[in-house]
Amino acid sequence: MTDILLYGADWCPDCRRSKAFLKENNIDYTFVDVDLDKEATAKVEAINNGKRIIPTVIIKGKSYTNPDNIEIASVLGINEAGRVQLFGADWCPDCRRAKSFLRDNGVNFEFIDVDSNDWATAKVEEINNGKRIIPTILIDDVPYTNPDNVELTRLLSINVEKEHKIFDTIIIGGGAAGLTTSIYAQRDRFDSLILEKSTIGGNAFLTEKIENYPGFQSISGPKLMEKMEEQAKTYGAVIKTGEEVIGIEKRDNLFSIQTKSTTYLGKTVVLSTGSTYRKLGIPNEEELIGSGIHFCATCDGAFYRDRDIIVVGGGNSALEEGIFLAGFCKSVKIIHRSENFSASETYVEKLKSIDNISTYMNKSSLEFVSNENDLFKGLKVKDNATNEESIIEADGAFIFIGLIPNTKSFKNIVALDERGFIQTTGLAQTSVDGILAAGDCREGAIAQVAAATGEGVLASYGIRNYLK
Repeated sequence: MTDILLYGADWCPDCRRSKAFLKENNIDYTFVDVDLDKEATAKVEAINNGKRIIPTVIIKGKSYTNPDNIEIASVLGINEAGRVQLFGADWCPDCRRAKSFLRDNGVNFEFIDVDSNDWATAKVEEINNGKRIIPTILIDDVPYTNPDNVELTRLLSINVEKEHKIFDTIIIGGGAAGLTTSIYAQRDRFDSLILEKSTIGGNAFLTEKIENYPGFQSISGPKLMEKMEEQAKTYGAVIKTGEEVIGIEKRDNLFSIQTKSTTYLGKTVVLSTGSTYRKLGIPNEEELIGSGIHFCATCDGAFYRDRDIIVVGGGNSALEEGIFLAGFCKSVKIIHRSENFSASETYVEKLKSIDNISTYMNKSSLEFVSNENDLFKGLKVKDNATNEESIIEADGAFIFIGLIPNTKSFKNIVALDERGFIQTTGLAQTSVDGILAAGDCREGAIAQVAAATGEGVLASYGIRNYLK
């Protein structure tokens, strides 16, 4: 058993991102699949006040709920120059000096208190031939006994000027549009960097089955996205996950892209940040998200095996995900505010053949209801024809009522429409010369994987046009 436990599931994008980050940095961990271990599910709920949030990571007894790569790196002391572990004590002057120096220079380090951990004292004695000398610092498992600031500067390359690689294009977002843009750009001999906040694949990665992508009668979202990622890497794309962009600035015909951890330079930028799920905005929704209310059947559906669930919505996504959930849930109750579904006839017809799906049409959602233990109980609705109110009970609810563009960070950078979508002209060009947009975040985009790949092609032509 290692000092790191990662509670998660194979279908969870952030679990995959966390596992990849730990593996890339040679950090040993134990993965516990919550889909296969009911005790693990209960453990996750206990840590997160009843909410089933994954990944939940336990590091030396302390829990971290869905930590990003920056937080994991900070806790474990992961840096470009190596992993830094500082064995010391709070009362030790040189330990305090070393800690201050590392902090002042932005170096992540894991502090291990020898006063609180007998194994740490034994480790220090083993390194120093029986002597208890602190601080003892390990950099990628190589020990250094009480190194001064000059030696730390040399060992960690602190204050050494680094030459930034200038990419031909930096693509923010690693969904179908971003990956396609990269594939086409690389084939045009333009170096591309993809920065993805979570994990590669976007919303398509969370789709259980895709049946309308040309060339595949049926393929899972994760499989299709993995193929696109592999193709982009084969052509030479650089892909970095867990990188959240917090600022974009244009300087001397170059774009400076600031993330939480570092800065990247590019000649062009493509915004392909996709979209997130729209909420109902009714009472008790926020309080129950993750603890009865969900937005991704692939992500959270397994928690409701052999149980009753509600699906809110009437479009293609609602019916597609409802049909998927009916495959393992006891019952699925689809609630829609209109008299007729807006989904395609293919999905509407398919509903009729599934016995454990029932529909509640022309019903407005009023509020989510909890039981006496503050756990999810159901959804209060109003019949739009009679104004009669009732509660539809279930063990959980999934909401599929549309998407909101992930463009909040760009509202002062490029022009957005009244709904927050990025406005473009011509070859995906935004209001800023050299910044392009593709995919679900763009005004007029069609939220389909095939359409997103086409937008990626368009953006790649915009890159070519701008650079030449």
